Amino acid sequence: MSRLASAYGQAVAAHRAARTHLDTARRALAGQLPQAGPVGTGELVTRLAALGGALATPTPGATPVAVAPVPVRVGEASTPDGGFPVLVPLGGGHHLAVDADARDPRVAGLLRALVLRLLATAPAGGVRVAGIDTAALGATFGPLRPLVDAGVLDPPATGEAEVAEVLDAAERHARTARHTGRPDQELLLVVAASAPPPREAARLAALTHAGPAAAVCVLAAGWQTAAPATPAPQLGATTMIRLTERYAHIGDPHGAPFSHDGTGLAAPVLLDGDPPAASVAALAAHLGAAARRSDAVGFAELLPERRWVESAGNGLRTVVGRSGRDRVTVAFDDATPHWLVGGRTGAGKTVFLLDVLYGLAARYSPAELQLYLLDFKEGVSFTEFVPTPRDPSWLPHARAVGIESDREYGVAVLRELRRELSRRATTLKRHGVTKLADLPRDTPVPRIVAVIDEFHVLLAGNDALARESVDLLEELARKGRSYGVHLVLASQSMTGVEALYGRAEAIFGQFALRVALPGGGGVLDPLNEAAQTLPVGSAVLNTAAGAVGADTVVRFPDAHAAAGELAGLRHELWQARPAGARSPSVFKGYEAAHVEDDPTFAGLRPGGRRPLALVGRTVDVEGTSALFMMDVTPGRHLAVVGTSVTGAEVLRAATLSLARQHAPGDARFLLAPLVTAAEPAAADTAATLVAAGHPVDRLDAADLRRHVGALAAGSSVPAGSPGVAGLPGVAGLSVPAVSPGVATASVPAGSAGAAESRTYLVVFGMDAASGVLAAADPDTFRSGHDDLRTLLRQGPGQGVHLLGWWRGLRRLADDLGGAHNRDDVACLVALNVPGAELGLHLGVHDLAYAPRPDRALLIDRHDQRIRLIVPFARDGHGPDGED
Repeated sequence: MSRLASAYGQAVAAHRAARTHLDTARRALAGQLPQAGPVGTGELVTRLAALGGALATPTPGATPVAVAPVPVRVGEASTPDGGFPVLVPLGGGHHLAVDADARDPRVAGLLRALVLRLLATAPAGGVRVAGIDTAALGATFGPLRPLVDAGVLDPPATGEAEVAEVLDAAERHARTARHTGRPDQELLLVVAASAPPPREAARLAALTHAGPAAAVCVLAAGWQTAAPATPAPQLGATTMIRLTERYAHIGDPHGAPFSHDGTGLAAPVLLDGDPPAASVAALAAHLGAAARRSDAVGFAELLPERRWVESAGNGLRTVVGRSGRDRVTVAFDDATPHWLVGGRTGAGKTVFLLDVLYGLAARYSPAELQLYLLDFKEGVSFTEFVPTPRDPSWLPHARAVGIESDREYGVAVLRELRRELSRRATTLKRHGVTKLADLPRDTPVPRIVAVIDEFHVLLAGNDALARESVDLLEELARKGRSYGVHLVLASQSMTGVEALYGRAEAIFGQFALRVALPGGGGVLDPLNEAAQTLPVGSAVLNTAAGAVGADTVVRFPDAHAAAGELAGLRHELWQARPAGARSPSVFKGYEAAHVEDDPTFAGLRPGGRRPLALVGRTVDVEGTSALFMMDVTPGRHLAVVGTSVTGAEVLRAATLSLARQHAPGDARFLLAPLVTAAEPAAADTAATLVAAGHPVDRLDAADLRRHVGALAAGSSVPAGSPGVAGLPGVAGLSVPAVSPGVATASVPAGSAGAAESRTYLVVFGMDAASGVLAAADPDTFRSGHDDLRTLLRQGPGQGVHLLGWWRGLRRLADDLGGAHNRDDVACLVALNVPGAELGLHLGVHDLAYAPRPDRALLIDRHDQRIRLIVPFARDGHGPDGED
């Protein structure tokens, strides 16, 4: 009803303006016409001058010009008895043509004057001007430059391709105007300063035959219909002007002729010249301010009146902005299943994506729409969709959100989407249909929109991750249309991605909708230059995979400027979330992981027969806990390798998680902090264990050697260990009294209690003990390395597990006794270890691992797991290992 009321009001205003115009003319005639008697030539000229003056000065900015013609002055007729203004109808399906082109100064001045008068007559925003000037390369429109800056005059077309684009736009405008039939329709004024080539001339002539409903007015110069060689096409509803040496001859206007025999006005006319520069500047300032007010698109315009009432059965649709005065709607459907978005830094990609996501979320419920959001740049594009300490709300549609994502996380999301394709394929087969839209209504399957911002980061290089990403993207792009999985790929550049060589067309060919923001013309066809002059806050939408001629320029609101509205909408949707809805899985690439915050750690309880050692969070969709199972299987020991002090933090997390699974006294912890850098982590570990009631012994290198020998032999652990009092930061702690029988008792191999009674030997800096372990016992001739290797092979069966941090991979290999013994430590966490060196140790030749801060590689040789993880660390522990 609001649209109908608005249209009715605009129609009434237009009628009143026209009535006022008519009354003015009648009053002018009434004041000039005598009551009776013949009229002389001089008196007629006087009356015409008065009438023309009244008609030529309508109320500025109050006369619609698209649906009905308005009289516009073109010059002054010259007679022996004086002169009078000459007016011709323009707009409302009426046009004008001159037989000379704008290289004649008289023609150029007339065209500029007509442009200015039509703009001044119409309401602000009622006329848009498109210029063609192939003869003078745009010089005709030079004095009107302020109007270009004001946004009401497009930069003139000077080349063949640009002329074709102007005519394409004019034809689209005509079709749209005919279809909508709006009373406030914008008039497109096409000004051709010279005759275009024959093909384009025919298209220009066709516009003059389109009628008033097309809302197009043509001013054509250089139009010679009587040329003997190649006459120009005949124009419809057009007033013709022929130039002589000094004067001009005005032909009969369509529907209101000057003559009865078609000869036109029987008086020579001096054409009007250029308008004053001050008038151009003043009008440009007025129209520019009005255009900025009318062009401003509010965020509220993108939202529906009611929330969550639309069905996604046949696709997803949302308003993204305005083109002219019309709202523009885009869709994820069979025609445009996937989108490709391009734009330079600062062009507004994030703003555009936020507009789209909020528009979709306001229209479709979480039962109709799910979102997977990945951001690979250093920013916070999607932070507002997830709960934070400051704001607990989240977008109920979001299933997984990656902020400053790792490539591995991106691949994990793509794998999850591929699994979803398989699940949906099974569902469709079960119901005997081939498309999501054909499923029964009682089988709701939400559509999925996956947005990947800066996707070129995911495809960087040509390693295994990049190749797998390309494979997954191609599969999703091909099959997503049928299964309701839609992709949005956004980037600053589409070129130079090595992994896409030979594959780009197969993938991007599925992306029918291209969105080019400023600097993002790379998503369009190489011949399509529609995005070259875009201002920030606008975009080219192309529904033909970037082909020339399918462009719509749209203005979209700045979501960041509407932060309050966005927050209000997000809270509204969050409050309306379905019962039991869970918050999205969130991966923040810049955020450290803490074992105390891990849900698996919080759920650990004593009594399990297979204790779990937690070492970090897996980089996957759900952010699952990265862990090793410490059972009686040979090789269930943990080795953390790398020079980063994060190694000590990982040992701390693993030890504390194991301790939570034992009642006080059921497990013994032997801590050996052998390097200074590990002392803070070791001290914190000991303090936490003691507070939980667990017996703890502190070992130096010599003690370590004795314990390794005793544990390897299956005999009693030597008594008299110094406990934890020597550890920094734990002086004065009350250490539980442990009798020698409990503290030193060993568990025979293969005994029934091996799984329940455990001893954990935790060594911070195992490589620092290499000298002590290398020494041989003078009586048995066994070295510490011999005992260590025996312990590694037999320890798990006796309930003894080693958790050690080696600062070098080679030292670990030496302690193990060579590559043939590497399975004796099956659980490995690699920190800042070169991928090639790690692959050589593991016997994996194509291992794709690039060491970086706050990341590690988990390797479990028993179940062939290799996963990227975020290693656990304490609060305040920096990624470089510095507190």
